[in-house]
Amino acid sequence: MNKESIINILACPVCKGKVHFNSKNDGVICDKCELYYEIKEEIFILLPESGKPLEPDFL
Repeated sequence: MNKESIINILACPVCKGKVHFNSKNDGVICDKCELYYEIKEEIFILLPESGKPLEPDFL
C-alpha cells in the first residue's frame, strides 16, 4: 500500500479525526488537535505520546 492510499484509513490517535500529509510529506497533521505525527522509514508513528504541537510555520 502506498502513502496516498493509506491516508484515507488513518485517524488521529487522540481525537480519532482525519489526518493529512504536511507540506513536506514527511508526516501527518491532525487539524482538530493541532498535532503533527512523523513518518519514519515509511512507517507512520501514530502513538498518542508521539504527537508534537504544530509550530507556526506548519499552520
